[in-house]
Amino acid sequence: MAIYSRTVNSRTNLADVLAAHFPWCASDAEPIRTAFGAYTERKRGQNVLDFDDLLLFWKALLDVPRLSVVLGDLFDHILVDEYQDTNAIQGDILRAMRPDPANLTVVGDDAQAIYSFRAATVHNIVEFPVTYPGTRSVTLEQNYRSLNPILEASNAVMAGSRTVYAKTLWTERPGGVRPLLLTSTDEPAQSDAVCTEVLEQRERGVELRQQAVLFRAAHHSAHLEIELSRRNIPFVKYGGLRFIEAAHIKDMIALLRVLENPWDELAWWRTLGLIDGVGPSTSSKIMAQLGVRPRAQRSPLKIFLETMPKAPAPAVPQLEDLRGALEDCTATPAPPAVQIERLTLWCAPSWHRRHNNAAARVADAGRLAQIASGYSSRSRLIADLSLDPPQSTGELAGAPMLDEDYLNLSTIHSAKGCEWEAVHVIHAADGMIPSDMATKDADEIEEERRLLYVAMTRAKQRLCVHFPLRYYHRRMGLDDAHGYAQLTRFLPGHVRSLFDQRSWGAPEEDDTQEGAPVTGAARVDRWLSELWS
Repeated sequence: MAIYSRTVNSRTNLADVLAAHFPWCASDAEPIRTAFGAYTERKRGQNVLDFDDLLLFWKALLDVPRLSVVLGDLFDHILVDEYQDTNAIQGDILRAMRPDPANLTVVGDDAQAIYSFRAATVHNIVEFPVTYPGTRSVTLEQNYRSLNPILEASNAVMAGSRTVYAKTLWTERPGGVRPLLLTSTDEPAQSDAVCTEVLEQRERGVELRQQAVLFRAAHHSAHLEIELSRRNIPFVKYGGLRFIEAAHIKDMIALLRVLENPWDELAWWRTLGLIDGVGPSTSSKIMAQLGVRPRAQRSPLKIFLETMPKAPAPAVPQLEDLRGALEDCTATPAPPAVQIERLTLWCAPSWHRRHNNAAARVADAGRLAQIASGYSSRSRLIADLSLDPPQSTGELAGAPMLDEDYLNLSTIHSAKGCEWEAVHVIHAADGMIPSDMATKDADEIEEERRLLYVAMTRAKQRLCVHFPLRYYHRRMGLDDAHGYAQLTRFLPGHVRSLFDQRSWGAPEEDDTQEGAPVTGAARVDRWLSELWS
């Protein structure tokens, strides 16, 4: 789906997308092309749209001149926020809605264009004055978040960039300490340094919730999470799975989708997969009996509620329970929250059989019901969960403190738009920032520079950038188990001069305890004598 979405949203030929972003799949271009065609046909047969279709169908409406005028006239003014994060299709939609610059405003920062992996293109904002001649540009340089030492370092990072709209951020806020560049001996030392710095900030009155640890990729925090748990420092992590991407929430949404669109094959597939004894083959047979595929004229849900489909004996009791749950949801016009509570009762036994943390999953289903309590329409709930899903807040590393304080862990992408009193940026090493997967060309490297800039400018008062010298690995069997890292290329000497710099790690062993150094055989003899003395 990543290939499909990038191809559609970037308006780029499949072969070019494979060559540029998925070279390991280039030899499979023909079967991928066939799969995409079948996928499109299947969507149309089931009356469903994916995210990309929402934009494509909008653009298709605007391609009809008469409709384009009607849709454009619905709005006196159009304002687009975060315009640097829009893709090619969204740019086309805006041009069709407003072919001239009258009453059109876009707001964005090309220095914060960091979503190319979602096919966003910085060219939309860079080329805006060309697309709309006569555009008036307003540069917003005064910063109301960060103190001046943080802004000076951030400006220096971006000074080497090729951004079109040059800016020098400044603030009227007085005072501030210089950012800290903390070099640790290795990743465990980095985790120790972060925990120590976080607790020191807390002693100075900065609550954990006002502090954040930012990183380039979600897995970069793995070691730190273990250390935080060991020290009983509660935290919540953003940037991993979104709330609706958790398996149990997907189960609940699949059931809601079956109720809303009984021809939804994927929803049936996931629902039937929760039943013991029902695998891919049995699921296909049951859906064929219900008329999901091939498509029947009558509603598959009505057929299911009226007639028990043929299924293996172990699956029959759960299928009967499923029929009862779905019938309860359709018998009376119950609000979505009540339907979720009923469906949770059916899902819970399956979660208990399949997962160790079933209680947490049931609790998450309760949170979903709380969200649904604000809706009177099931279809609106499903649409909003899909288009604007909430982040999970249930990823605490343990019971929170009495004041419910917790540290924020986040990928840099998920931190955009946020701010904290104190920010720790970890793994500031080449290969991490910039990612070794994003150094193919100058554009990718520039986006990585912008990522570091975004991370640094999340800090209001205190910024600490962490760089571990060594990374442990075993790439070649019995070879040395660690390698030495290089500080990120985005912090050259003149930028580092704007940081205070310290080292962190285990001190060297003291060989001079009690008298003259003991070396060679004398040291061994001393060890031995201590054993039987």
